[in-house]
Amino acid sequence: MAVDRFAILFFNLFFMKEKVRVASGQGFWGDLLTAPVEQVRGGQIDYLMLDYLAEVTMSIVQKQRQRDPSAGYARDFVSLMREILPDCVEKNIKVLSNAGGVNVEGCAEAIKAVAQELGLSGKVKIGVVTGDDILGRLDEFAEKGIEIKNMDTGEPLAAIRDKVQSANVYLGAQPLVEALGKGAQIIVGGRLTDTGLTLAPLMHEFGWTFEDWDKVATGTIAGHIIECGAQASGGNCQFDWANIPDLANVGFPIVEAYPDGEFVITKHEGTGGRVNVPSVKEQLLYEMGDPHAYITPDVVADFTTIQLKDDGENRVRVFGIEGKQNTEFYKVSIAYSAGWKAVGTLVYSYPDAFEKAKAADQILRARLEKLGLKFDVILTEFVGVNATHGHLAGEPAKDIPEVQLRFGVRGQSKADVERFTKELAPLILTGPPSVTGFAGGRPKVEEIMAYFPALIPKHLIETKVDIVEA
Repeated sequence: MAVDRFAILFFNLFFMKEKVRVASGQGFWGDLLTAPVEQVRGGQIDYLMLDYLAEVTMSIVQKQRQRDPSAGYARDFVSLMREILPDCVEKNIKVLSNAGGVNVEGCAEAIKAVAQELGLSGKVKIGVVTGDDILGRLDEFAEKGIEIKNMDTGEPLAAIRDKVQSANVYLGAQPLVEALGKGAQIIVGGRLTDTGLTLAPLMHEFGWTFEDWDKVATGTIAGHIIECGAQASGGNCQFDWANIPDLANVGFPIVEAYPDGEFVITKHEGTGGRVNVPSVKEQLLYEMGDPHAYITPDVVADFTTIQLKDDGENRVRVFGIEGKQNTEFYKVSIAYSAGWKAVGTLVYSYPDAFEKAKAADQILRARLEKLGLKFDVILTEFVGVNATHGHLAGEPAKDIPEVQLRFGVRGQSKADVERFTKELAPLILTGPPSVTGFAGGRPKVEEIMAYFPALIPKHLIETKVDIVEA
C-alpha cells in the first residue's frame, strides 16, 4: 500500500494536469453533425466524447450486421473522423466513443483505414474495447443456471429467448482508462455507458482510484451533465427558452475538471446557447430516478449532494458530490422482436375538422373489425387536439381549422398489419369530406423492438482492450 501511495504522490507532483477539458460532441446517433467539428476547432479541449448508442440502437445495428457482416456500427463516426482526425493529431485531442455498436473491430478497422488515407500512419493508436456483447453467451448462461430476469417485470429471459436480437452489458470507465493508459488516442467501444466516456479521462489524467467513490461520482455526474449534448447548454431548455441566444449556432457543453473533484460546465466562446444553473439543473433531472442512488457500473452517485454555483458568463461550478460503492452487477440491455406496427395519417380541414376526424376513426375501426384483422393495440391520436396531452387536453376549441388523424396498429401478424395499410387511403373518397395532407403512399410496416432490462453478475463478464496502430 505504501508503494501505491508513493506512486500516486509521484504522479501528482510531476505529471498531473491542473485541469482537463472534456467536450461533448454527440448526444445521440443523429445529433448535430457540425457539433464535434466545432468542439475540436473552436477552442482548447483535451478530450472529445461522442455518445452514439441508445437502447434501441443496439438492435438496429445488430440487424444491420445480420444483413451485412461488415456493418453493425455508426458509420457517421467514420465520416466524422475523416474530417477531424488531422486536427485531433495536431492538437493531441483524444476521442472516446461507443460508436462500435456490435462490430467494434470493424469500426476500428474503418478508422485505421481513414488514418492511412489521410497520411497519418504511425501517428494514431486506436483503443478497441470489447466484452459488452453477450448475445452469443445467453444459452451458455442458461445452461449454467444463471437467471436473467426482466428488472421491471420479473419475466425470465426464456420467455422471449427465441426473439432476442441483441444483448449488451453496460460497461463502465475501467476499460477506457486501461486503453488511455496504453496510449490510445481514439477509443472505440460498444455499449459503453454515456457517463464513462467522460469519467475515464478524469480518472486517467488525475490518477483517481476506482475506490475513491466521491471522485468517481464526480466524474460520473460530469458525464451525466454533458451526455445529451446541447441539452445542457440551452437546447430543449424549458427555462426562458425564447430568450436563449443564437440556438442556430448552439455551443455544446464542455467539462473543465480539476484534480480536487470540482468541475465547471462551460462552452466555447462565441457560440450560441446558454450555460447557467437552470440549464444544468434541467439536464441533471434527465433519467435521474432515485436522487440518492444513481447507479452506474462505476459508482452509486448521490445527486442530493450536488452543489451548483454561477461561475461567470456561461460557466457553472459543480462541487460537493458524494458517492457510494458500486454494485456487484452490470445492467444488460436486451432487445427482442415484439411484433409489427404501421402508422398512417390523414388531415381533415375546416369546417367540423375534429368531427370529421372522429368519424373517420370509427369508420376505419369498423372496417378493420369486419376484415377480421387481429391487433394487440389500435391507437388513434388527433394531432392538434389531444396527441400531446391526451385526456388532459380538455375539450377542444370550436371551429378548429385542421386536425390530423394519426392512426396506428400493432400486432403479431405482419400480414394483418400490412392489410391495414391498404385501408387508410380509401377513406379519402369513402369517408368524411375535405381530406388533405395524404402523401407518400401507404404506411410503412415496421418491426417492433422491445426492451428487456436485466442484471448480470460482474464476475461473468470479461472486457478486453486491444490497441490497433494505424
